[in-house]
Amino acid sequence: MKKVNIISLGCSKNLVDTEMLLKQLDRAGYLTEADVENSDAEIVIVNTCGFIGDAKEESVNTILEQVEKKKEGVVEQLYVIGCLSQRYGKELEAEIPEVDGFFGKFDWSGVLEKMGQHFDEKIRNQRILTTPSHYAYLKISEGCNRTCSYCAIPIMTGKHKSRTLEEILEECESLVKNGVKEILVVAQDLTYYGIDLYGRNRLAELIDRMASIKELRWIKLHYAYPAGFPMEILTVMRNRPNVCHYLDIALQHCSDHMLKQMRRGITKQQTVDLIRKIREEVPGIFIRTTLMTGHPGETEEDFEELCEFVKEMRFERLGVFPYSHEEDTWCDRHYQDDVPEEVKKERAEKIMELQASIAEEVARSQIGQLVTVLIDREEEGYYVGRTEHDSPEVDPEVLVYGNRILQIGEFYQVRITGADEYDLLAEISE
Repeated sequence: MKKVNIISLGCSKNLVDTEMLLKQLDRAGYLTEADVENSDAEIVIVNTCGFIGDAKEESVNTILEQVEKKKEGVVEQLYVIGCLSQRYGKELEAEIPEVDGFFGKFDWSGVLEKMGQHFDEKIRNQRILTTPSHYAYLKISEGCNRTCSYCAIPIMTGKHKSRTLEEILEECESLVKNGVKEILVVAQDLTYYGIDLYGRNRLAELIDRMASIKELRWIKLHYAYPAGFPMEILTVMRNRPNVCHYLDIALQHCSDHMLKQMRRGITKQQTVDLIRKIREEVPGIFIRTTLMTGHPGETEEDFEELCEFVKEMRFERLGVFPYSHEEDTWCDRHYQDDVPEEVKKERAEKIMELQASIAEEVARSQIGQLVTVLIDREEEGYYVGRTEHDSPEVDPEVLVYGNRILQIGEFYQVRITGADEYDLLAEISE
């Protein structure tokens, strides 16, 4: 019985793919593991990311590391799947012939057949979780119909393709039945859900029906798009206690000049109005957004406008990407990559400096509050949990101190006693 180690790179959507492939391999009789360093697995599968330059570099370096292990005799078979392989499979095959097979993002049957197995349709939506057993990511669609200037994702994943309501709900119920208490709903574009299948947006209906599943305590929404935002989801979020007051919505920029350059389909005033409406409809919501610096054509005036926007909007959570020039995108065909790399990075750093002080103020405003946390793990001398406003890996954590023994994957009331720009300190409420 051979062991397979899948190294999963990139986003949580990739992680879901890894978990589904793990289930297929487990059913085929392999011993399976994911992201194990210094693994002794005879077979390694690298699930790659091809989003931006840094991600592509990490994927290539990971493949080359496994090639070295193959040369040393540690690894017998090496396969590559995922976005990078989908986009550059032929080039990678020519450059790295030591790999036993390159397969596209969705070609799981191909890699299984290469290993002498077959894809089991009966378990197509089942998976082996790589997250702690109390939370899981749930992917509701693939691909994207947007035409943002900088983005190569539609090249790799194709057009938006929603899963059916019934299939998603069935998977969600199965996850909850197996002990999952928090569902992190993910898609490249949540806010397009259902349009391709049903002719209208059905995100609000989907989340409302998910919220009726007993024992599902938290639902969080990731990767909304501002243009065409389905406002009815806010009613669900406000009325359903297990739909967290948290929204991940990528805005990228604020100046009308840059939003047009980026082909975002929205103006600055529409963006501001949307954020204000979200806060009005769901009081106390925490908004996470992503911004980009150094897109072709970004002037100093555009950047200063972005800085003022960050100060005014005061997002609770915020990340920044320096622009990465990707082949075959609108930018590649129509724009010059005219902002120097050092300027892109300097601008990103300045945004994060502004955000750091905002985040610290947001954190300190919570001191003294009694909040519910979900405990993720135990460290030496304290436990680590998250509030409804925090997603794994990307958001602040709550460090919980006290004399009580807490259970991983359970919810507790804690009182916030301190804060810094990243984490909260708390004591268990007696």
